[in-house]
Amino acid sequence: MKGVLKETDAAVRLLVFNLVAACIFGFCLPGKSSRAQTSFYQASPQQIAGTPGTLIRKESLGLPAPFGASVIRVLYLSAGLHDESIPVSGVVIVPPGSAPSAARPIIAWAHPTTGVVPRCAPSLAMLLVQQIQGVRDMVRRGYIVAATDYPGLGTPETHPYLVGVSEARAVLDSVRVARALTGAPNRFAVWGHSQGGQAALFTGMIARTYAPDLDLVGVAAAAPATDLATLLADDLGSNGGRNLTAMTLWSWSRIFNAPIGRVVEPAALPIIDGLAGECIESIYDILRRRGPSRALDRAFLSVQNFYTTEPWRSLIAENTPGTLPQQIPVFLAQGGADQLVRPQVTHDYMQRLCQTGSRVRMIIQPTVGHGFIGRDSATSAVQWIADRFAGLPAPSDCGS
Repeated sequence: MKGVLKETDAAVRLLVFNLVAACIFGFCLPGKSSRAQTSFYQASPQQIAGTPGTLIRKESLGLPAPFGASVIRVLYLSAGLHDESIPVSGVVIVPPGSAPSAARPIIAWAHPTTGVVPRCAPSLAMLLVQQIQGVRDMVRRGYIVAATDYPGLGTPETHPYLVGVSEARAVLDSVRVARALTGAPNRFAVWGHSQGGQAALFTGMIARTYAPDLDLVGVAAAAPATDLATLLADDLGSNGGRNLTAMTLWSWSRIFNAPIGRVVEPAALPIIDGLAGECIESIYDILRRRGPSRALDRAFLSVQNFYTTEPWRSLIAENTPGTLPQQIPVFLAQGGADQLVRPQVTHDYMQRLCQTGSRVRMIIQPTVGHGFIGRDSATSAVQWIADRFAGLPAPSDCGS
């Protein structure tokens, strides 16, 4: 989920900012907003018959990155929703120079919405490095960055959009791959924005059982998708909210065989299919989505409270983040002007964590909207993570 889904103008400004900044620093690439998809993302049945976190293949992208860091595209094994072995793509960013392996822990970046079809993978995006919020600070500190695409982005299957366990498994296995490539220690933190905030929280929820070989020192999330029922209910009155709901319905109808035709008007189905085929990675993508998004105002849901009917109700509950083991500290960032993920929703989630004994640091930036909160809170998030790597006691705003 990303700010373009509701705060379109703000997101357009952010993308313009990123494009201009990239050109200023010599990061502009010619041509289209993404490179052509290649056979790199394909894996044979023999290649996926292995252990989650196993590298299938890698290639150096040769992209400009902060301080001359190396950018390596990877295809690796993860576990699908039925525990089947699946390929997942992503990138690993390695700081330059030599350093003791213990000095280079890993930060897993969980990205916000880029789309729901394979060509929308961040690893295909023109500005993939610049889209990782806080990447310059992370590389400067000597941290390795593991950035998964999530299943179905890059690889040829439907992306399980806003499906927490799917995202979290991909995150954890990206860390395993980064360790195998670099010899890094097993300590890592996860940092994500919006959809990636949901992924980060689910990573904290399942890390101990899914990846007991890894040591998660902290979870950082900006404007995370927590209460999905409230999120979907609140935003149906806007183009962005309808966009978000359309992508969720489209994905879940394919992933879970949920009957989309029972809750969506027939006239809206081709519009939803069209939106599902468009990415959110350039200004042109955003502008292309405006017309179809407005069309959903004329014809969309046949059941307005679809999120209270089955199987949608149960699926929403399953993919709403719960609490984390209390020994894992949490950092939350929230924009006070966020109209997609309302500040009260994030505050309520913080209170749930506090009630179960978690140590939670929460910062609120009053004038920041959804599209900017990942960028604007990145410095604080990375500093908080650095303190966790250093073994400092985690601060807590619980009770304040």
